[in-house]
Amino acid sequence: MEADRIKWNMRFESRESYLGERPSPFLAREILRIKDITPGLGALDIACGEGRNSIFLAQHGFRVVGLDISDAGLAKGVQRAQSAGVTVDFRRVDLDTYAINGTYDLILNFNFLVRDLIPTEIASLNPGGILLLDTIMASDQMLPARNPSYLLQPGELARLFDLYDGEVLILEEVIDADMPTARIMFRKN
Repeated sequence: MEADRIKWNMRFESRESYLGERPSPFLAREILRIKDITPGLGALDIACGEGRNSIFLAQHGFRVVGLDISDAGLAKGVQRAQSAGVTVDFRRVDLDTYAINGTYDLILNFNFLVRDLIPTEIASLNPGGILLLDTIMASDQMLPARNPSYLLQPGELARLFDLYDGEVLILEEVIDADMPTARIMFRKN
């Protein structure tokens, strides 16, 4: 945990904003649909970093819990939430050992891949709840710089989510980009 916390603190301290202050384009594109179909407004943001997506959700009326290992990232999130006039419950946790408490109407898991966490995320959704997962895919340009166990393989999200009782509302793989990604919007039955 300590090595991960230090690594992420260094990343978040290296720039004014590591991933920017704007929400994920996938989340921004789908927010109206998400609000329309979620059974309520309780949200969990896994590996929230500096809180850009947590704050965006709070601005749209969600009650958000944001989890991350980096106290530096979370401190920026707290400041930004205050500046935006919203409240987010930011919590420093080690997601390798953290057990999700409670249930949520919406769970975000962006740019963080621990495959063993997916069943827990789905179990933590209320009936009709939505899981949005968007993360990096393996590609020739990504493999030299990243640990391959944290990269999705082509078609992997579809195979992973075939195991669960629910509906895949969106499934996209973007291979021909600077940052190849796969994303899914899954609704639990």
